[in-house]
Amino acid sequence: MNNKILRQLKELERLGSKIRLAAEEWDKPWKILIATIMSARTRDEVTIPTAEKLFLKYDSVEKLANANLNDIMEVIKPVNFYKNKSKNVLNCAKFLVEKYNGNPPLNIEKLIELPGVGRKTANVFLSEVGKPGLGVDVHVFRIARKIGWSSSAHPHKVEEDLKKLFPKKYWVKINPILIRFGKTYTKKKVLDELLNKIKEIN
Repeated sequence: MNNKILRQLKELERLGSKIRLAAEEWDKPWKILIATIMSARTRDEVTIPTAEKLFLKYDSVEKLANANLNDIMEVIKPVNFYKNKSKNVLNCAKFLVEKYNGNPPLNIEKLIELPGVGRKTANVFLSEVGKPGLGVDVHVFRIARKIGWSSSAHPHKVEEDLKKLFPKKYWVKINPILIRFGKTYTKKKVLDELLNKIKEIN
């Protein structure tokens, strides 16, 4: 790995805020997974308190698996696409209880078989539990392409490019660093100016 890329990553980290992300600071792996499912295309500031309410009402994955769908809908209404996500949350909890004794598998192929879990969600979950995962969301996708870490137009290919570029120990850092940076600078002009400067780092 060349030092230029590491310096770019450190600068992105330095300039980003310290906000909590939706997958962080939960006390159980199943909560990390469910919160991450809920967070898709929803701001973390909305997802976190909504997930807290859900986990207060259903404090075990077994209780969640036996919940009423309409009750889940009522709780997670603030998140985008809550009707669809409610079905995924319920079915994912059932799947975890029936097949994995309530513990999410630590394998990407098995994770993406779960309801509501795509590649990005699976990777974010894995990195949060300390396994090598690199989730590519809209922030990671945009920033990686803008500073020249990848030129691909497909998130899975961007993920592969980043995994080739960075040693495995850095994979878990890339998603949170780039998301925090992207969430800190919401004005496109400011974001682009900063990314152009970071791109010039040698």
